[in-house]
Amino acid sequence: MSNSPSNEKLYQIALTLLPNVGSVLAKNLIAYCGSAENIFKTSKGKLEKIPMIGKERAEGIANADVMKQAEEELKFTQKYNIEPIFFTDKNYPYRLKECSDSPVLLYYKGNANLNAEKIVGVVGTRRITEYGKEMTRKLIGDLAAQNILIVSGLAYGIDIAAHSASLENNLSTIGVLGHGLNTIYPKQHKGVAKKMVGQGGLLTEYCSAEEMHPSNFPDRNRIVAGMCDAVVVVESAIEGGAVITANVANSYNRDVFAFPGKANDRFSAGCNFLIKTFKAKLIEGADDLLKEMNWVSEEQKSKGKKQQRQLSLTLTDEEQKIYTLLNERTELAIDELADATQMNVSSLAATLLEMEMNSILVSLPGKRFKLV
Repeated sequence: MSNSPSNEKLYQIALTLLPNVGSVLAKNLIAYCGSAENIFKTSKGKLEKIPMIGKERAEGIANADVMKQAEEELKFTQKYNIEPIFFTDKNYPYRLKECSDSPVLLYYKGNANLNAEKIVGVVGTRRITEYGKEMTRKLIGDLAAQNILIVSGLAYGIDIAAHSASLENNLSTIGVLGHGLNTIYPKQHKGVAKKMVGQGGLLTEYCSAEEMHPSNFPDRNRIVAGMCDAVVVVESAIEGGAVITANVANSYNRDVFAFPGKANDRFSAGCNFLIKTFKAKLIEGADDLLKEMNWVSEEQKSKGKKQQRQLSLTLTDEEQKIYTLLNERTELAIDELADATQMNVSSLAATLLEMEMNSILVSLPGKRFKLV
């Protein structure tokens, strides 16, 4: 075989087919051998000396009969216009690459930029309620002007609602699959998936022959979490896969957000738990997400400052003092406000309550306050 890009791609696919060699070990082999092709041309004795490989794995690599399967997979990708993306390729999702357990190879069919400027994962329960549908549609609709890439898992419930809303609002959307690209699961989502190929794409780490299996879902969820700037949990039970995705996102130092639900609603119990345990920030809509991510445009910031200036003209002298202090210091305790304003605590408490009722500020735990 000639030393060509397609030849190297063949060896990259073959690398993922080696027994007892996961993504971490595969990357280690690449680091020591220089390329996927060199791994297969390195002697068993030298492979044994590579950290974490050892005699048994080296023997497995040297004796592995995976090239025929790799050739079939490469032909499949070429026939169906699927792009195999190796972790050293420039178009590999750089956010995902930061994660130590990221896949060594991805299969991608679509036209969206996997390294888009802003990427948000939207996840949640498969047993979606009307509340979940409404929150998902509104979130995606309000994000439409921001040109954000929406990522989810093409599953029932929140996932398909997020993909569908993205298509309706002309936002690119990526579906991360827990199986190969020779099929779509669930089959009811084939129509949406077909549209996504032209307005986003489908992404998986699995070869075409890999069928859907529940054990693949956690691996799929880590891709969703890893390739995003932020993950939003719209609606989830306490044991839901979305909670797992949120925990993975936290481990990757991604921003996690959740919509709150009723205290006795089991389909929002996961969201409430994430918020209560400080694993997710509470949001009520797209504006909260955009502000937290600092994705608000300069025009919107100027508009907000103008509204703040107009607000300050309607405040009493006492309210203006409090407003100015909180605007400068972000948040303060009631005793700190009392010292700074020279107001007695009872009068200050009454003024703070009035300002909170007028949605000028909010109270925080520990009798602390900040502006809305």
